[in-house]
Amino acid sequence: MTAPTRPLRRVRRRRRFDLRTTALFFLLLALLLTLAGLVARTAAAAAERRPAWAVTLLVVGFALTVACCRGRRRWSARRLVRCATEALEEAAETAVDALGETPVDVVPAAVVDPARTPVADSVEETLVVETAAVTDVTDYESLGPDEFEQAIAGLCARDGCTDVEVVGGAGDLGADVTAVAPDGRRLVLQCKRYGDGHKVGSQDLQRFGGTCFTVHEADVAVVVTTGDFTAPATEYATQCGILCVDAEGLRAWDSGTGLRPWELPGEG
Repeated sequence: MTAPTRPLRRVRRRRRFDLRTTALFFLLLALLLTLAGLVARTAAAAAERRPAWAVTLLVVGFALTVACCRGRRRWSARRLVRCATEALEEAAETAVDALGETPVDVVPAAVVDPARTPVADSVEETLVVETAAVTDVTDYESLGPDEFEQAIAGLCARDGCTDVEVVGGAGDLGADVTAVAPDGRRLVLQCKRYGDGHKVGSQDLQRFGGTCFTVHEADVAVVVTTGDFTAPATEYATQCGILCVDAEGLRAWDSGTGLRPWELPGEG
C-alpha cells in the first residue's frame, strides 16, 4: 500500500529588489489611481446631470459582473490585486530595460584654456565695453540742420550743462545752442552740419566772432561741424578765442573718449 503523497506547492521565486523598477512601479500605480479618480469624477458629474442613465448603466454593469463571475470558480479580490500588481511590475521592468538600452548623449566638457585667467577675462570684457562705446556713435551727417542742433544740445545736457536752449533760426545772430557749463561759464555754440569735402571757412568764423562775445556774451564760444575747418578759419578762431570742434572731435565728444568743448585749451 503506497502512502498518499501531498501535492508539491509551487514556490514563487523572489525577485531581486531594484530601486528604479520599484519607483517606476509606484509611478504607474499613481497614474492608474489618478486615472481612476478622473473616471469616477466624470461618472459622478454625469450622474448628477442624467441620474436615470446613471442608474441604468449601474444595473447593466452589475449584471455583467455577476454573469462573468458565474463562469469562474471563485472571484477573489486578492487574486485581482495580485494580477494587477504583477502586471504593473512587468510594465515597470520593461520600461526600465528600455531606458537602460537608450543611448545617452555625452556632453563634452568645456575646454579650458590655461592661458586664460579671471583677470584676463575681466580685461577683455572691459575692452569689449569700451570698444562698443567708441563705435556706438551717432551718425551726425545723416541728420538735418535742426536735428543736428538738437543733438548738440543733447550732448551738452548729457555732460552736465544747465539752461540748455536751442536758439537757432531766423535772427539767431550766429548762435544755435546756448547753455551754462558745469563750471558756471556761459556757452554759445554754432552748429555747422556739412557733408564730405565741405569745410567751414574763415567768413563763417568771422560772422560768428562778431556776435558771440559782444551780443550773446559768451564765456566760451564754440563752432561744431561734421566736416573740417580751413586753415584761415582755424587761424582766425585762434586769434579770437573761438574753439573749433571738427568731425573727429565731435565723435570723441559723443563717445566720451575726448574732451568736451568747454574743457578744450584756448577758451577765451
